[in-house]
Amino acid sequence: MRSIYRACRRALAAVAIAVAVVVPASAEEDIPAAAAWQEVISGQIQAFRERDAPAAFDYAGAAFKVSFQNAEIFFETIMQSGYEPIVDSRSHSFGTYEQVGTMVVLQQVTLVGSDLQLYGAIYQLIEEPEGWRVQGVQLYRQQGMAT
Repeated sequence: MRSIYRACRRALAAVAIAVAVVVPASAEEDIPAAAAWQEVISGQIQAFRERDAPAAFDYAGAAFKVSFQNAEIFFETIMQSGYEPIVDSRSHSFGTYEQVGTMVVLQQVTLVGSDLQLYGAIYQLIEEPEGWRVQGVQLYRQQGMAT
């Protein structure tokens, strides 16, 4: 399991480095596209909040589906990997995004934890035949508290 987790983190880091040379897409042009991947992120976050492992797993990309035997193992791994602030979040909002090519996007998300602490997340999504799917999430603690 740890090697799978490390491989996912390496892939996310590689994409993050690639984004450093990409110019942000025009917000007006990409509102429908952004809505599509933001709907996927919101759906997965809601599934996590409801402890609905199959639904959360459905929003995951093909790499996760190959790496994990089933939705329950996926969910258990997420819980053991420090992503409780997403699972237990009260709300979330979207920040900026970077579109990397035509099929990959990085989306900033701010989450309000159950403790009212603020957390940031960078979601990496890829467009697969079924639509946008989550490829990885980099979670970090932000300064401040929700009001």
